[in-house]
Amino acid sequence: MQLFYAPGACSMGIHVLLEEIGKPYELSKLDIRGGENHRPPFSELNPKGKVPTLVRDDGSVVTEYPVIAYHLAKANPEAGLLPKSDEAKLRAAEAIDYCVATIHMQGFARMFRPSNYNPDEAGHDAVKAQGREMAEKGFAIMDKALAGKQWVAGDYSIADSALFYVAFWGGKRVGMTLPPNVGAHLDRMLARPAVQRMLEQEGISV
Repeated sequence: MQLFYAPGACSMGIHVLLEEIGKPYELSKLDIRGGENHRPPFSELNPKGKVPTLVRDDGSVVTEYPVIAYHLAKANPEAGLLPKSDEAKLRAAEAIDYCVATIHMQGFARMFRPSNYNPDEAGHDAVKAQGREMAEKGFAIMDKALAGKQWVAGDYSIADSALFYVAFWGGKRVGMTLPPNVGAHLDRMLARPAVQRMLEQEGISV
């Protein structure tokens, strides 16, 4: 397997899952700021220009965070990354979609790339503030979902990798005060050896 990633991007969550699985894989770093993701040869692999992108051993390409996470869990059942019950699987899928599609793509996207929402630089602060509000609301919702639990879907699963990367952005990159359950979840994730290996490999300091 080969993971195309950018250090500190959402691909860090998939990187964690690969470390949890423990099978050999190759890391290929992309310079997102330099636009490498939109140029060949990567653009020929994934015309969407996005990370994470996973190239499987047969050369086929899998894209989109929730799909890659599910594929890895399903293809490696011995790692125990897919919840056991149908209800837990449902809640894991629900959480992944919310973290990626709302907290990340609605909230942090506005904070990190305000020009995508308003070409006028004078309006960027307002866009960033709106994004922060969206992310904070998202964390409040996830905080309630975590009440009385260590992990999102009961046992540790792929859902925790998705909450991890957005909580890492909030707590470690933009200085948010995370709500207590989300903050405790982030601390538990940072204590996992797989997460520590990922951070070291990507050159990320906490």
